[in-house]
Amino acid sequence: MGDLEIRPAVSDDVPAIVAMLADDPLGAQRESPQDLTPYLTALERLSSDPNQHLVVAVREGRVAGTLQLTIIPGLSRRGSTRSVVEGVRVHADERGSGLGTRLIEWAIEESRRQGCQLVQLTSDSTRTDAHRFYERLGFVASHVGFKLQL
Repeated sequence: MGDLEIRPAVSDDVPAIVAMLADDPLGAQRESPQDLTPYLTALERLSSDPNQHLVVAVREGRVAGTLQLTIIPGLSRRGSTRSVVEGVRVHADERGSGLGTRLIEWAIEESRRQGCQLVQLTSDSTRTDAHRFYERLGFVASHVGFKLQL
């Protein structure tokens, strides 16, 4: 698989991250790679919050994947801490290479390190390939998700 580094995202990574977010039919409708200002502002907010981990996977100097891991302390499940995996993207050239698996394994291990008892994620109902991917990694489609646009 070659050398792969998973590290915190920095502002120089934002163009590559946004390009990956926009590189599918859903992302193309909701992302704006031409104006990086809101993404850079968001990165500042994420970087200042110790419970937020926006990471990139870098291979041969190129950002090849990304995800965001959020740590959420809570009262339910006997005061359990959980994590949420969000915004998982792998560059088109890297799909099928095992990079997505490496990113999710990183998120699971970091969740354990942070004392989480549960890792959860959502996936758009149209992303059936992603659903199979997460199920292969041991995730169970146990809930129905709801969203409200504000």
